[in-house]
Amino acid sequence: MSAYRIAHVTVLDPEAYAGYQALAPAAFAKFGAEFLVRGGAAETLEGPALQRHVVIRFPDLVRARACFHSPEYREARARRNGACEVHVVIVEGVSEPSS
Repeated sequence: MSAYRIAHVTVLDPEAYAGYQALAPAAFAKFGAEFLVRGGAAETLEGPALQRHVVIRFPDLVRARACFHSPEYREARARRNGACEVHVVIVEGVSEPSS
């Protein structure tokens, strides 16, 4: 069953954040991630307004977790330290209804 990584990001230092953006895609590709939402127009309906929204689909929770804890992604995260405020969750998707 698919799993989704949902991130809300406010970039504070675009130049430093670019270091994260340069490294993170390799980690996502290694674990079969597919970007469904990456930035784009957004409207806050409830709660605090956040700058950037990202939704990434993984084949399953195991790979979503493995990606987050991988050496490749740890290195990317280290590059964004202090460059942004970020909230990340991983959530399992719903099962497909039987036909």
